[in-house]
Amino acid sequence: MYRQEEPDIDFDQTLKRGRDFLNRFRLGGSGFLAYLVLGALLIALVVWLASGFFTVQPGEQAAVRLFGSFTATEDEGLHWWWPSPIGARDIVRVDEVRRLELGVRGDTPNLQESLMITGDPDEAGSPGEAPNIVDVQLRVQYNIKDLELFLYKAVDPSGVTIKDVAETSLRQVVGSRPIDDVLTDKKEEVQEETRLLLQGLLDSYETGIRVTEVKLANVFAPEQVKDAFDDVVRAKEDKARIINLADAYREDVLPRARGAAAKMLQDSEAFRQKRIALATGDAERFLAILNEFRKAPEITRQRLYLEAMEEILPSVQKIIGDPGRVILSPSGDSGQIVPVPE
Repeated sequence: MYRQEEPDIDFDQTLKRGRDFLNRFRLGGSGFLAYLVLGALLIALVVWLASGFFTVQPGEQAAVRLFGSFTATEDEGLHWWWPSPIGARDIVRVDEVRRLELGVRGDTPNLQESLMITGDPDEAGSPGEAPNIVDVQLRVQYNIKDLELFLYKAVDPSGVTIKDVAETSLRQVVGSRPIDDVLTDKKEEVQEETRLLLQGLLDSYETGIRVTEVKLANVFAPEQVKDAFDDVVRAKEDKARIINLADAYREDVLPRARGAAAKMLQDSEAFRQKRIALATGDAERFLAILNEFRKAPEITRQRLYLEAMEEILPSVQKIIGDPGRVILSPSGDSGQIVPVPE
């Protein structure tokens, strides 16, 4: 925390008192007393100079001033600087994590301090409709990154300045987005965008503050419209649930349909290859027979005839030939060759 060292002293008044004190001894005419006073003044001077020593603890920084003007910052350790009224030093703890809470105190919400923010309509909104309204509670954590700016540039940087800037940043970010972003799964984006905007504004105001975290504590609809707001939220949840079910059904049906289609394509390809192979074999067989026929036509013709009969006759029930020859007459399931009567 910030701690002021010694209060400022009226330098002119101090010199006047010293001159009056010396004049009283000078009138007495005693040389011993004059030396005694001079020695006392020297001792006082040494004590005054010694009072310029100060210690900066770990995590602290000291801003030293000369005649009221900032001169430098000192880090932890033992230092000396001109005592008052010539110099002054302000020692501040810079690594302390400070907190700003809007609409919440500790873990207790404070509706009186919550920010009521109007946001853009959602995707179903139409021009002319009333925008969405939401109450937001915010926590900001920060520390000091530039002691000179923090102490001597901005007015009350850790008080009204950061509070006003935080409210402005949050209103701008939330007001430019659909309300669902701060109610559902985009809180992280809203928090990060708010932190960046808040840091940029604090830097432009030269506050010397570093924002480490912005956290949305609570986001909810105002009490006046809470029931209607909850109905809308439930309807959107049902919509999302139905969409998820449809997606699940699609993911179940499409793979099976793709598998059936792939199987049909494979079967078609197998049938095509089979027919091509059969046709190729028949063509090669025909060419082979044609070559043999050209070499021995009668023998080849007789062989083809016999082969055809071997294929045809097993399925024929009765064959009648010329008189004087034989016929094939089936007897039961097996056929027999019998002579033809005259």
